[in-house]
Formats: sequence, C-alpha cells, structure tokens
Amino acid sequence: MNIKLTCAVTAVAAVLCSGALSAAKIKVKVQAAPKYDGAGLKTWAWATDGPGQVIMARSSKDDPAPIEKTFGPTIVDAIAKELGSRGLTAGDVPTADVHAHYYLLIAVGFNTQQFGQFLPAVPEWGIPPFAGGNQAYEIISTGSLVLDLISTSAKRIVWRGIAQAEIDSEKTDEQRHARIREAVHELMLKYPKQK
Repeated sequence: MNIKLTCAVTAVAAVLCSGALSAAKIKVKVQAAPKYDGAGLKTWAWATDGPGQVIMARSSKDDPAPIEKTFGPTIVDAIAKELGSRGLTAGDVPTADVHAHYYLLIAVGFNTQQFGQFLPAVPEWGIPPFAGGNQAYEIISTGSLVLDLISTSAKRIVWRGIAQAEIDSEKTDEQRHARIREAVHELMLKYPKQK
C-alpha cells in the first residue's frame, strides 16, 4: 500500500513538474533570407536609429519608457555578448557588415476552453445540443523579443529571430533579467556560427 502511494505521489509530482517546465518554455522561431548562412560577415553594429525599441499593447495607458530603462541595457548587453560568441565582432556603424536592431513586444493574450469544444462537428452519439459557454478563461501577458540583423550592403533584413514566452507577474526583476539573457541565448543558438 505504501509503495503504491509513493509511486502515485511521484507520478503526480512528475506531471506537475513537467507542466511547470513546459509553461516556462521559451518559443524560438527564426526567419532568414534564402541561402543565408552568415558566411563572410565579420562585424556588426547597432542600427543607426538605436539598438532597439519597446512596444506595449496591453492598455492605452502603457508607457514603454520604464520597461526600456529597466530591461533595455540587459537586452543590449545580452545581444552583444551572444553576437560575439557567434564569431561577430563589434564594429563602426557605417562600415559594419550587419546592423542589429531589437523590438521588445509586450502584449496580453487569452486562452479559453468552451463546453463541447473537443466534440466532433456533428456528434452522432445522442449527445443533446447545449449552449456553448466558457469552461476556462485565462488572461496571459506575453513578451516577444525580436532581433533583426540588417545587411549593410543589401539594406534589408537578412536574419530575424523571435523568442516568445509568458510573463510571470510573480517573478522579480532579477529573475526577469536572467530570463531575458536566456531568451537571447536560445535565440542566438539558431544563428549560424562563423568559422
């Protein structure tokens, strides 16, 4: 009896831990120009209009300035370190091979489930029709970090990486700084390393 209870508790703990880890996962997506492999690029610099921009789409009263002041330096530092680790060195703005520019997008989304949502379109098992209603409704705050690398010679974006995750309101600023560095690191793992 004790062994069964211990196994059940362990199984439940494993499911809860896996759920917590998947909820905390950073989704990374990369888009690149056709046949872009980064070959021949040696230097990078920030875009002429600055390193980046914070865009908030939660309410009409949102002010991106405090977010930019708090997290902008962390984003800039993390991107600079990761570009260096991929074999690119910092150069002058006019002569750099690529220019980097980031966007930090903060938005609100929602996740709902409705009664009967997982039933087939035409239930044939004698289930009476019922009015749909929300069974679950969750409002989530999401953050997306978009990094563009713009070719100086072609004057167009040659590589774009997007890292997206839920924003946990319970986290401290120190934890958020660490999360930003983790997101930039995972993003730059998708960039081709220079040889």
